[in-house]
Amino acid sequence: MKNPEIFVVMVLYMCIVVGIGVYFYKKAQKSSENYFLGGRSLGPWVAAMSAEASDMSGWLLMGLPGVAYWCGLADALWTAIGLAIGTYVNWLIVAKRLRNYSQVAGNSITIPDFISNRFKEKKKVILAISALFILIFFTVYASSCFVTVGKLFNTLFGFDYHVTLIVGAIFVVAYTLIGGFLAESVSDFMQAIVMILALIVTIIVGVVNAGGFSAVTENSKNIEGFLSLNQIASPNTDGSFGAAGDYGFLTIISTMAWGLGYFGVPQVLLRFMAIRKPDEIKRSRIIATVWCVISLAAAVFIGIIGRTLLPNSEALNSASKAESIIIVISTSYLPLIVAGLIMAGILAATISSSDSYLLIASSSVSVNIYKGIIKKEKATDKQVMWLSRIVLLVIALIGVIIAWDENSVIFTLVSFAWAGFGATFGPIILFSLFWKRTTRTGAIAGMVSGAVVVFVWKLVFKQFLAPTMPVFGIYELLPAFIISCIAIVVGSLLTKKPDQEILDEFEKAKKGEVSVANQI
Repeated sequence: MKNPEIFVVMVLYMCIVVGIGVYFYKKAQKSSENYFLGGRSLGPWVAAMSAEASDMSGWLLMGLPGVAYWCGLADALWTAIGLAIGTYVNWLIVAKRLRNYSQVAGNSITIPDFISNRFKEKKKVILAISALFILIFFTVYASSCFVTVGKLFNTLFGFDYHVTLIVGAIFVVAYTLIGGFLAESVSDFMQAIVMILALIVTIIVGVVNAGGFSAVTENSKNIEGFLSLNQIASPNTDGSFGAAGDYGFLTIISTMAWGLGYFGVPQVLLRFMAIRKPDEIKRSRIIATVWCVISLAAAVFIGIIGRTLLPNSEALNSASKAESIIIVISTSYLPLIVAGLIMAGILAATISSSDSYLLIASSSVSVNIYKGIIKKEKATDKQVMWLSRIVLLVIALIGVIIAWDENSVIFTLVSFAWAGFGATFGPIILFSLFWKRTTRTGAIAGMVSGAVVVFVWKLVFKQFLAPTMPVFGIYELLPAFIISCIAIVVGSLLTKKPDQEILDEFEKAKKGEVSVANQI
């Protein structure tokens, strides 16, 4: 086996992660609210750091540096800028209102619960639709995490990609089954620290071995379009580059639209709902934004440095292989024990995300569909918990199947799932929180249209129309988000205004009138 020292460090790290899960096992099993939302007990640091770690995942440490290494600054940097702005705005305008409203609206513990309770559904159509789309998009998300694990162990130790894919999935499932949301959030806090340290250490080592910042800059300038913000480099598999392509204004807006996704991703929104006290959100916002900006900038820069250090590496000669750039730099230029800690950071980032995805997806079936629709209030906590575990196993199996192609690109998988969540849930979350005239019909129209447009734009327009009409090549999140917003407004205005009970509840949430008893 290659790199046994790194393997030992990673195993020891994962033992710590499992220990966290075991520690919180007893509390997690007390009730479904504890298991799925941690009893609304997250402090500002844990809420902020776990939200970012569960969101960024191995995509931050592998996907984004890979994009920067492969085609230069523009695509990676505009994506990072959009995400940084989205992070700040989401914490600024959504976090406190959602924290209050989710309690006022039937003490909701999942996103589908909240949207359904917000409109006082009797026939649980919103509950079913939202649970279904969560299941679909989180399965794709989970597959991206499994791809990360497979690539990591294949590159580091020469292990078979498919074997490590399966082993990684089994570990994630076992960990998620043990500790639930609270264990996941606490371990995510620890892993957020490891992730940012891994990025910073890799940058320092990379710059030193590349000959300094000036050497990195000069090398990058020699590649046409590599450092441009309105052009994109055109790499070949032999390390050479063709003529740079255009990266116009429409593409920039499209790429920055990644930031819109934050309004709809359940793993972040759930942290808002789980915060201990609404008045601690400001501190969380500062922590989350600073972490996000530093991490995104570091990830992009690692890809740029990599082109100077490893310009013609066969291990990085495709868009898929380029996502291993941080692994190659760490194992080539760092002491093996230190490299092991960085690799543990990548694994930690992947696990911190995949357990979130699996937990939320399984809850969409067990809590929202089984308890909310099939059995309604007759389902016991024990039944909900057991069904959740079964569904979790099924989702993991499907995720492994999707990830089976070892040429899968993490960035591509994540971008599709991100667009799905952003367009399906982002607009309706915003309208539910800030426009009291929003109706149930508008909500359904917005969610369905957003999700459908993501699929059609990605699988039809981009494939068949974009080659001749570039406007159809933009990121599917942007048009889907806009169409979803239009559908919500039109659907709401064409139907009668909400009942007075719904309007009163809206005002109550707006004022933050949450009882002291509920906050404890």
